[in-house]
Amino acid sequence: MRRISTVFTIGLVCVTFAFAESESKAVEYPADYRKWTHVKSTIIGPQSPGFAVNGGLHHFYANAKAMEGYKTGKFPDGSVLIDDLVAINDNAGVGSEGARNRVAVMVKDSARFADSGGWGFEVFKADASSPSLNAAGKASCFACHSKQKDQDSTFTKYRK
Repeated sequence: MRRISTVFTIGLVCVTFAFAESESKAVEYPADYRKWTHVKSTIIGPQSPGFAVNGGLHHFYANAKAMEGYKTGKFPDGSVLIDDLVAINDNAGVGSEGARNRVAVMVKDSARFADSGGWGFEVFKADASSPSLNAAGKASCFACHSKQKDQDSTFTKYRK
């Protein structure tokens, strides 16, 4: 938040107006996302070239607005998509969920995120609710997601 003060002189009287202007493009941690619709799960295993960065079990969630987007193909403002990545524990060929690696969040807000296709991006590491992406990280997210223009910058499809 940036505070702005403006002084107007009317005759012999000076009037000061102060207001707050939001500069924030922050994407908040969505605390209750596990209560949203589970869209699908995906496993990225050791044979994938992306395993070092994205290996594990991905659970994808969508809020009610985002579910409208899955139905229409165009996500309305207010849509929030989650990629909840957890490690996979292997016990003699039986896999189970391990520790959370990160929660990646996409928020649709055409005005706030006009420079990134209307989407804001953030990553929360492990179980932390503090953001971890810098500007370069957000630009990297957008560069990859912008390749999916025909799906409004999303990779997942709702499995009915």
